[in-house]
Amino acid sequence: MFHRLLPRRHHRRLLEAIPVAAAAAEILLRRPCSSAAASSPSLSIWRRKKEMGKEGLMAVGQLKRLAALPPVGGNPRLEQFMRLHVSRLLRTDLLAVLAELLRQDHVLLSMKIYGVVRKEIWYRPDMYFYRDMLYMLSRNKKTEETRQVWTDLKSEDVLFDQHTYGDIVRAFCDAGMIDLAMEFYKDMRSSPDPPLSLPFRVILKGLVPYPDLREKIKQDFLELFPDMIVYDPPDTLSDLDDEFKF
Repeated sequence: MFHRLLPRRHHRRLLEAIPVAAAAAEILLRRPCSSAAASSPSLSIWRRKKEMGKEGLMAVGQLKRLAALPPVGGNPRLEQFMRLHVSRLLRTDLLAVLAELLRQDHVLLSMKIYGVVRKEIWYRPDMYFYRDMLYMLSRNKKTEETRQVWTDLKSEDVLFDQHTYGDIVRAFCDAGMIDLAMEFYKDMRSSPDPPLSLPFRVILKGLVPYPDLREKIKQDFLELFPDMIVYDPPDTLSDLDDEFKF
């Protein structure tokens, strides 16, 4: 009714403005809310908080029960449950199930859910997805599974940032998987990202039990960052005591 109060010359302008205002309102409604980072489509689904529903909780319990059965002729009941129930979980439940199995260091079931996730229609290669898998496998010193996951991420052209490379190499060093650690280090050096000093320091700390390899990485570090200093830990406890004598 308010348009009747306006002069006639303004009616056409008002009618023309209505579609423009409607389009602007639609854009604002579609725009992600900045106050809720977890709902932003730019945020990796693997970094979002993983709320596990009832179906996910039941799946974790049943998977662990079936995995504990004696593997007579394989484990057909586990495979059947994977095929009939796990494959039907919603994305949020499936990711939450995997996160929980990773937390519990359940290698067998984590690898099975990992395979299911990669076959989902919504799956996209993700650095954080692979990072968490590699962390869990390194904690459990699973070399074969680690190489499988690494082959998969390379086939999907997944690139880690420098900090993630440093953390993964350090995790492998701590687990005694030194060959894999050096392979990942070579991959880190060939990365298109510019090198950073902190990942090198993380790696050098993990290589303290391997002095020869540490010296090699130290030389790389000093070539890249000539103005920086590397702290060399003392060789023996007596050397440590000498450092603190006054």
